[in-house]
Amino acid sequence: MAAEDSSVSGVSGRYATALFDLARDEKSIDAVKADLDKFSALLADSPDLLRLVRSPVFTADMQGKALAAILAKAGIGGITAKFLQVLTANRRLFAVSDVIRAFRALVAKFRGEATAEVTVAEQLSDKNLDALKAALKSVSGKEVDLNVKIDPSIIGGLIVKLGSRMVDSSLRTKLNSIKHAMKEAG
Repeated sequence: MAAEDSSVSGVSGRYATALFDLARDEKSIDAVKADLDKFSALLADSPDLLRLVRSPVFTADMQGKALAAILAKAGIGGITAKFLQVLTANRRLFAVSDVIRAFRALVAKFRGEATAEVTVAEQLSDKNLDALKAALKSVSGKEVDLNVKIDPSIIGGLIVKLGSRMVDSSLRTKLNSIKHAMKEAG
């Protein structure tokens, strides 16, 4: 049962599990995941959409009308659109990012995949993404889905979290360790 996954808990876990079970029954896991990925990208690219999703100032009705227009323009329909409208009507739209993350975890477990959180200073090329996926597959023994975040503050390098393991090869961390070593030496 999907709800037994320890990485999926709380309100967002219950919503994600319900969506996953429905998508599995309707044989539309891939379509729902693609739509959620598209919505997640919209959230990342639009501070206004993020504000609409997170702000308690907007009523459920206001959020619902705005969301309907956004989903129609983005071409997100079917189960995913109905689900996002249910989140809105239940005043849980603020948790949509956590629900999407939990849904991805359920899909990965269902497919026997692992999900890696990768933080980079700037967007990686497809060639580098493929190389990273291959390296992580050789370490984990599973297909790896990458959840890439861009954070210029790490300066360079990357931070990879796969399951309970984390590798931080960011330039920021290396510079901080040199700074601490110099303080201790001086």
